[in-house]
Amino acid sequence: MSHANPAGGEKREQRLVANGLDSHVYEWAPDAWSGTALLLHGYMDAGGSWDPVATRLAKAGLRVLAPDLRGYGDSARAPAGSYYHFQDYVADVADLVEQLVGRTPLLLVGHSMGGTIATLYAGAFPANVTRLALLEGLGPPDSAFESMPDRMQTWIEQTRALREGDGRRGKPLGTREDALRRLAANHPGVAIEVLRARLPELVTDDGRGGLVWKADPLHKPPSPMPFFARAYLAFARRVTCPTLYVSGGPMGFHPEDEEERLSSFASLERFEIPGAGHMMHWTRPDTVADRLVQLWGSATRA
Repeated sequence: MSHANPAGGEKREQRLVANGLDSHVYEWAPDAWSGTALLLHGYMDAGGSWDPVATRLAKAGLRVLAPDLRGYGDSARAPAGSYYHFQDYVADVADLVEQLVGRTPLLLVGHSMGGTIATLYAGAFPANVTRLALLEGLGPPDSAFESMPDRMQTWIEQTRALREGDGRRGKPLGTREDALRRLAANHPGVAIEVLRARLPELVTDDGRGGLVWKADPLHKPPSPMPFFARAYLAFARRVTCPTLYVSGGPMGFHPEDEEERLSSFASLERFEIPGAGHMMHWTRPDTVADRLVQLWGSATRA
């Protein structure tokens, strides 16, 4: 089924309420499309950084949505007294799918943290996802139950510190070049010109003549609820659609139990982009997009 859209594939923005919070969503929609690609970004990233991938997907005939997840980009932050848990993100995505996708075919794509969210959603609502793609998004390292007391203490102490003064405004970054140097230190394998292009999505004016990260500093304290791989496996086993796992090569992120996590998906393809690293949607966006188009093509031929 094709849908007409006057946007003609140009990038546009919209806002809506998802799970009670104001959400900012980018959209690329060609004049006719047969399905929606929902792109979920990773930790300390933002929806707009999917731009090179999204543009190529839209040219291939997909309507593309890339939200700023809660507390990132231009979406609302979690209110005082709350925090960022995986279940919050999944509930946000559930509302976004209900409002923007409905019953139309869905290609769900998640990078890193976004891949974990995508797996949890696809496991909870398997009938809603036509194809699933995980870009090194299999979840963080496994945790032990014994780690929970120390994590709880650390979380309380660090979130309490952020509540004092203006901690949630973030530390000043200085000039744009200062911010770029910080970004380069965080992503040493990404070319400086790529980082320069991504920077506007990640920083904003601090109101004092400098810049701060758009991401809520409340993301920094470790979650009081550790990540348990066995729970992730339970969701992965519930995924019924064909799933693509994309690796950035040896320099990417690979949990020790990666093979066990991958084997939990009923229908899995693997694809490696040598040398791309973990931020493959930044370093090799054309290759990522082309492989996603190929994955979607198998859905339209089915």
